[in-house]
Amino acid sequence: MSETTHPARQAGDPATSRARVLIKERIAQAGIDLLSERFDVDVEVEMDAAELGRRIADYDALIVRSATAVDAELLSRAERLTVIGRAGTGVDNVDVAEATRRGIIVANAPGSNMVSACEHAIGLLLAVARNIPQAHSALTAGRWERSQFGGVELCGKTLGVLGFGRIGQLVASRARGLGMQVVAHDPFVTPERFSEV
Repeated sequence: MSETTHPARQAGDPATSRARVLIKERIAQAGIDLLSERFDVDVEVEMDAAELGRRIADYDALIVRSATAVDAELLSRAERLTVIGRAGTGVDNVDVAEATRRGIIVANAPGSNMVSACEHAIGLLLAVARNIPQAHSALTAGRWERSQFGGVELCGKTLGVLGFGRIGQLVASRARGLGMQVVAHDPFVTPERFSEV
């Protein structure tokens, strides 16, 4: 790698010796502030895939969420990249095998959005049970049709949870708080864990 290609790596220049981090998708400002204390951080959420491909060689680290594809083609241009951070659960959008082959660490934050995902699931459950989208649509169209959209109470109903990882367990806990019975299935979770929630 030449100094022309990677000016931030010039020896003896303290102003340019910090690693460069590209944040490609929105993350909390607190995360950006924390990274900025130690690294040179660029936040480029509007950058398209072509521009990312042109600029990735300038960065030591890349932070994405789920919308950015980090494939073999992009990684072939990422000459300096040493780490990819996935803000959220899973790494489906990252070619982990190719990154590993190139010595790039891929890390995610599986617990970072689990409460939000759980609350979203519970919110959707309530919306469906109480016909909230239909009632809202009727009301905004100028119709008051209260009797048509009563829905059903969740208390006493049974909720099936498929997948009993962190999010599934939180959903089960909150559903029980609503008075629901919960049944769950996950071949990778021990029987003891089911009884703890």
